[in-house]
Amino acid sequence: MNQWVWLTPALLALFFYGIGQGLVKKWISEVPPARFCLYFVVAKALVNLGFFFSQPHPPPFSLEGRAFLMAGVCAYILDGTGWILYFQSIVSGPITIVGTLSAAYPALTVIFARVFLHETLHPLQYAGVVLVITGCLGLSYSPPEAGVKVKSRKWIPLAITALVLWGAAQTIVKYSYGLPQSSEVNLALFNTIGGALTLGLFGWLKGRQGTHSPAEWLRSFLPMGMMAGGDLGVILATRAGPVSIVTPLTGAYPLVTLGFAALVLKESVSRLQWICIVLIIVGMLLSPGAS
Repeated sequence: MNQWVWLTPALLALFFYGIGQGLVKKWISEVPPARFCLYFVVAKALVNLGFFFSQPHPPPFSLEGRAFLMAGVCAYILDGTGWILYFQSIVSGPITIVGTLSAAYPALTVIFARVFLHETLHPLQYAGVVLVITGCLGLSYSPPEAGVKVKSRKWIPLAITALVLWGAAQTIVKYSYGLPQSSEVNLALFNTIGGALTLGLFGWLKGRQGTHSPAEWLRSFLPMGMMAGGDLGVILATRAGPVSIVTPLTGAYPLVTLGFAALVLKESVSRLQWICIVLIIVGMLLSPGAS
């Protein structure tokens, strides 16, 4: 199979995630985690349902496709729960550590894919994946703020659990494509259902209070729409590509965010960040090519 069949949506997801994060950094200074979840689910529903209703697909709730339905919804319930735990870990823990730790979840996906899916890469591809993950960890790191003290350690199990849930979710998504009646179009619908049952419920219960100004909706929905587009790109890429590469590659979005911050926000790039950029680019060149 031509590698561009999965590499193209993976690179588009990388771009969407990166710009989405850059817009969040530019526009959203103080948005409660629950409010973030609410906007994310609305954007996800519009993007995914637009794709679902515009593309041919097998009946999503047929008896023959029940196993695929259950696996898909389960995967995105795990993914949404991971996001909720991640947001809560940010509230109670140091973002300098939590943010860096969250960038390591592709490593778990590679391990899970090897153990449970028996997915094997070439040695150079594994080297590329390691370089990408290492570069992402470096770009996600930021020096601790002076005078900030962490009084509770409850963020540690929250962040680690989110990490495991994200890795498991991506592995289950790849597994689900081997089930009867599998369809990337239906999986976009299941992504919306899983997100609504987790992020949507959490956002509705905790984030609907207060005023929702048109400016807040606009400046929140655009980056969330980009993130939702990135999710759809991952769904399409995982269909044909090795999840051991797709997840680390699309998780390298800090590279795009850094470029956005440098060009649009006029932020300087440190020596460590330049080194991480080189690592990610070299890793991206080595990673593709699995059959």
